[in-house]
Amino acid sequence: MNFIDPHIHMVSRTTADYEAMALAGIRTITEPAFWAGYDRGSAAGFRDYFEHLTVFEPARAAKFGIRHYCWICLNPKEAEDLALARDVLAIVPEFLDRTTVLGVGEIGLNKNSRNELAVLEMHLQIAADRNELVLVHTPHLEDKLKGTRLIMDAVKNFRIDPSRVIIDHGEEHTVGEILDRGFWAGLTLYPVSKCSPARAVDILETNGTDRIWLNSAADWGVSDPLATVKAANEMRMRGYPEETIRKVFHDNPAAFLGQSPKFAG
Repeated sequence: MNFIDPHIHMVSRTTADYEAMALAGIRTITEPAFWAGYDRGSAAGFRDYFEHLTVFEPARAAKFGIRHYCWICLNPKEAEDLALARDVLAIVPEFLDRTTVLGVGEIGLNKNSRNELAVLEMHLQIAADRNELVLVHTPHLEDKLKGTRLIMDAVKNFRIDPSRVIIDHGEEHTVGEILDRGFWAGLTLYPVSKCSPARAVDILETNGTDRIWLNSAADWGVSDPLATVKAANEMRMRGYPEETIRKVFHDNPAAFLGQSPKFAG
């Protein structure tokens, strides 16, 4: 089976990870713009990062037979400086026009602050004006439910079709509401702070397999670029048929991402 990992941060991974992913059947990935482990100090730093995402990383992935797409934004962890945010958002449309960029992401909230919400709304305006797909980061732990609801309300205010928005890092107490409001839900297989494969499959058993994807979000932290393959095996061990496993790890992300004319599978 060919896997799609629709949320992984390969700028922080090695070429050995690309090789292991290819051998495991991961053939397509998408990489949202994210925090680099430190706060960048200028729009020029973000320009260099966006250049890396759109030029260098697709070429590195292609050497291993993997298609690499990405998303462009100022991530919510760096959204407190509004002057910097405005400078960065001024260059975002230039990169959204590039051939491997699928939309705006990962935007959202980190601590549910006023400035984060303002920057989220700036991104949503760009997405609404350009009819872009949107990939959303939801905050962690006790802030998650409040932040998820704030994000969904903001999307509604901009009259963006929720079927063109994936709200990622869903958990047991948020996925049902995300799906009920017409959005796509993402489950992140991050071994410490998010879902284990077993926990993610438990959530699937509660909420079904429609409008939902699983991703690794592998980055510079404790994470696993083969997490999707391991979660598929968890489903297999529980007796799920292969067509259901393919739906979760290939067909669902392909259906959402295929709303962009740039996505070729």
